[in-house]
Amino acid sequence: MRISVIGCGYLGAVHAASMAELGHDVVGIEVDVPKAQLLSAGKAPFHEPGFEELLGRSLASGRLRFSPDMAEAAGSAVHFVCVGTPQKRGEYAADLRYVEAATESLLQVLQPGELVVGKSTVPVGTAARLAELVSGKVPGAILAWNPEFLREGFAVQDTLHPDRLVYGIPAGPDGDTAQATLDEVYASIVDAGTPQVVTDYATAEMVKTAANSFLATKISFINAMAELCEATGADVKQLADAIGHDDRIGRKFLNAGLGFGGGCLPKDIRAFMARAGELGADQALTFLREVDNINMRRRIRMVDLAREVCDGSLVGKRIAVLGAAFKPDSDDIRDSPALNVAAQLQLQGASVQVTDPAANENIKRSWPQLLVVDSAEEAAERADAVLLLTEWKQFRELDPVAFGQIVAKKRVLDGRQALDRDAWEAAGWSYRALGRRAG
Repeated sequence: MRISVIGCGYLGAVHAASMAELGHDVVGIEVDVPKAQLLSAGKAPFHEPGFEELLGRSLASGRLRFSPDMAEAAGSAVHFVCVGTPQKRGEYAADLRYVEAATESLLQVLQPGELVVGKSTVPVGTAARLAELVSGKVPGAILAWNPEFLREGFAVQDTLHPDRLVYGIPAGPDGDTAQATLDEVYASIVDAGTPQVVTDYATAEMVKTAANSFLATKISFINAMAELCEATGADVKQLADAIGHDDRIGRKFLNAGLGFGGGCLPKDIRAFMARAGELGADQALTFLREVDNINMRRRIRMVDLAREVCDGSLVGKRIAVLGAAFKPDSDDIRDSPALNVAAQLQLQGASVQVTDPAANENIKRSWPQLLVVDSAEEAAERADAVLLLTEWKQFRELDPVAFGQIVAKKRVLDGRQALDRDAWEAAGWSYRALGRRAG
């Protein structure tokens, strides 16, 4: 099939290359000319394992190209809208300007019989409004909503081998057409037996935000337990292990620590709350406000813990911060808990050195006040404390004996419950983590 992908940021670029991998003829429309040129040259504008290899294969096949010109999307049977929906400045609500602008621009080339497919995460009700716009301007064109569920660090796998396909489609013959077309787009994925949920627009829109809200709630739940563990002397890791054996609960997302960040969970739960308020159902999601509050408190507590282990004052102390991306295998520093902590430490008088395997250049551009170095060893030189704030494999596998010869004082704060406590303590380190007893 001939497919266009409108917006080639993180979601769109991965989706475009993946659709070409599935055998389709794909054009990615990206109005940011330097980004379009970079992608056309086979260079990834972000860090994502496996993506640059996929991009190279797709370009070499001749089935993928990128352009800043919407006219290039003309004649495509399916148009995927993959632009961002950031949080509005000063509000909780999602900013839909980019989705609306992309759709309006697409209407200039859209033809009857073509399918517009929204993949962006939007407030419930958006798809129905855009469907009216599409059918009103181009009779015979159809809109469907097909939410994405990409995990940064696993985006290629999640696109080519998703755990489910969700189609939000209109009722009647148009819906049958939309479903058949999407099944053709995802033919090999459907043939592999991937579960499908075919539903209305509103339900499809809510799937992503409901899933992210559940995950955020689970993370904040265990972090709330960490607060209680610190008050009672209990150990949150052992608590998580114990309750995680209950298959109704499960152990995933029960690692207490610094909390969540990034470009999805924080803004999605806030937009969900804002939309519920607009619909007069705000009481249904008031619990998410506390989920958000718990998450933000983790950052404050980590700074407090660093001060505590540094003898009550951060002034003049050398602090090594290992990790800056909001999660490993990513260079995404949006709403990064690690960077928030690093900045707070510096504001309180510490001399902070930050390192990250993928995000260093992004830190230098966005946080010029922070000193960025190239390695964990350089960051830790003569450090009074080491903070592990993003659980990269390189940091998890550090040798505590050799690493201990670099620092001024062997004090490590494990913000992600990622280190082998026994091994570090055996090497003479003082080990601290949120929700766990001091050694």
